Amino acid sequence: MNPVLFLGAALAGGVGAVLRYLVDLGIARLAGRRFPWGIFLVNLSGSFALGLVTAALPGAAVLLGAGLLGGYTTFSTAMLDAVALWRDGERPAAAFDAVGMLLLGLLAAGLGLVLGSVL
Repeated sequence: MNPVLFLGAALAGGVGAVLRYLVDLGIARLAGRRFPWGIFLVNLSGSFALGLVTAALPGAAVLLGAGLLGGYTTFSTAMLDAVALWRDGERPAAAFDAVGMLLLGLLAAGLGLVLGSVL
């Protein structure tokens, strides 16, 4: 990887992280913090977008995929949210958060790949 692409991916990752924070904050203000809807939706939209980028713009995979979307999505926060829900006695919500995000994330990524292939 050349230094310019490396720097671009690093900057895009920073932008993605800021976008994740803003989306999470905005969703939490609308829906409350009882369930981590912000991170849930960030990861689903990021899965869809990565599928789309992978199929439609393979040359932009490093910059948009690893950079922007790598900074935007977050597996670790999602898993911490699921554990916190479980710890707080919200067992059905914890299961939905973990399993629902996995299944819906797979569906979103698949849809992104299909749409990207059409474009």
